[in-house]
Amino acid sequence: MISAFVLIQTEVGSISEVAQNLRGTPGVDFADEVTGPYDIVCRVHADDLISLGDSVTAAIQRIEGVTRTLTCPVTRNISLADL
Repeated sequence: MISAFVLIQTEVGSISEVAQNLRGTPGVDFADEVTGPYDIVCRVHADDLISLGDSVTAAIQRIEGVTRTLTCPVTRNISLADL
């Protein structure tokens, strides 16, 4: 299993609609509205990198209102309790 954070830019005024459409997207664990150069950050899980790429290009990027994505695969989970 692989996870990634996907940063999403949206058209002006379409954050809520994009967030609603992310709810039904397979593999999306959560989505948060953020400030800065991106509007939404979501976490996606998939079986492998190919499936992850398919989730982003075939599902997330095709949501109306999405203008750009940046996918950041997770390389290691860090438990804050261990720090």
